[in-house]
Amino acid sequence: MNKRSLIRASLVTALAPWVLVGVAQAQEVLKIGVNGVMSGEAASWGLVNKYCAETTADMYNAKGGVDIGGKKYKIEVISLDDKNDPKISVTNAEKLTSQGIKFIIGPNVDTTALAVKPVMERAKALHFPYAFAKELYKAPAHASVLGMVASYQVGPIVYEHLKTTKGVKRIAFLARNESDAKNQQSEGVEAAKKLGLNVVATSDSYEPGTKDFMPVMTKVIKVKPDHIVLSGVAPADAPLLNKAARDLGFKGTISTETAQDSKILAQVAGDKAKGFMSVGGASTPEIQSDYMKEFIAAYKKRVGEWNDEAGTKAYALELILAVMKKNPAALNDVAAFQKEMQTFSMTNPFVKGGSTKLEFTGNADFGRRSQVGVPLVVNEFDGKEFKTLFVGTIKN
Repeated sequence: MNKRSLIRASLVTALAPWVLVGVAQAQEVLKIGVNGVMSGEAASWGLVNKYCAETTADMYNAKGGVDIGGKKYKIEVISLDDKNDPKISVTNAEKLTSQGIKFIIGPNVDTTALAVKPVMERAKALHFPYAFAKELYKAPAHASVLGMVASYQVGPIVYEHLKTTKGVKRIAFLARNESDAKNQQSEGVEAAKKLGLNVVATSDSYEPGTKDFMPVMTKVIKVKPDHIVLSGVAPADAPLLNKAARDLGFKGTISTETAQDSKILAQVAGDKAKGFMSVGGASTPEIQSDYMKEFIAAYKKRVGEWNDEAGTKAYALELILAVMKKNPAALNDVAAFQKEMQTFSMTNPFVKGGSTKLEFTGNADFGRRSQVGVPLVVNEFDGKEFKTLFVGTIKN
C-alpha cells in the first residue's frame, strides 16, 4: 500500500466512530399539524392550540422523543394561521395533509371546521376542532374529534346553576352574527326554555368587527334580563361587551360558553368584567397534578405567561400520543386510531389523585365516542383573573 492510501485509510478509521454516532442519532419525526385562527379578534383560540402542542412537543423531545412501538420519534409541530377564513383554512388543511400529516389540531369555529371536513376525509386524516357543529362528529362524518366541552353541553349546567344559586328567571342571548355563534345562541335558547327560564331576547346580534357595543347592548338591557349570555363571543369582544353592559347600568350576571383570555379582560374591562362566567381551562389549581404543573412551567417558558384556556387545549396532543403509544398501528392508520378510541382509557395525567380517567366521550350527543373527555370547568372573572366557580361533568 502506498503512502497516500495509508493516509486515506487512517482518516477513514479515525472518522468512523463519528460517522457511526451520526447514524445512531438519526431519529424519525412525527409531524403534527395545527390549523387555527392566530390573528384578529379570536386569535387567542388558535394561538393557545399552537402553544399547547409546541409545549407538549418540547416536553417529550427534551426526553429524547415519544416512544411508540419501541421507537423514539421527535415531535415536530407545524402551525398555520387560517385567519378565521374558511378558504384559508381549506388551503392550510391541504398543505398539511399533502405533507403526509395525519393528525391536525383545530380549526376553532364551525365555519372553518366544516370547510376542511371534506379535505380531511379525502386525505384519510383526523382533526381535533374546537367547533360545536354536531354534523362534524356524527355519522357519516368520520374525520373530526371535538377537542373540548361543547356550548350545548355546558350551557344547561351554567343556567341551572344561575337559576338555583342566583335566582335568575329572565335570560337574554346576544351573539356575534356568524353561523357558529348563532348556532350556539339557538341551542342556548332551547336549553334555557327547557329549564323553565323566561327567554326575553332570542336572536339579537352584532356584526364582526363591531367596536361600539352600546346600541345593541341598550336593546338587550331594555327587556330587563337577570342574566345575559354572550353566545360565541370572541376574546377581544368579551371585555367591550361587559364594559358596555356595566356602563349602561346592568346589574345582573353575564356568561359565555366559549373560552376567554383573562389578560385581555383585565386590560380592557377590569372590574367592569367582574363576575363574568366562561368555560375554563380543564385543570384548575385545585385539581392540578404534578405533570400539569410541569406543563404550565414549560408553557410559560415558551410563551412567557400562562393562559387559563391552555388547561383545556393541553389535552389534544397528549391524548393523540397516548393512543399511538397504546396501539402503534395508529401512528399512520387513522382507522386504527378511531377503532382504539372507542375503548381507550387512561389515568388522566393532568388531574391529581390518579383516580380520574381520561377517555373519549360523546355518545350522548353524537351517538359514538368522538370527543375528548376533558373535565368541565366554569370560571368567574374577579376583575384581574379567573377563579374556579365549579367543576361539573357531562354525560358520556
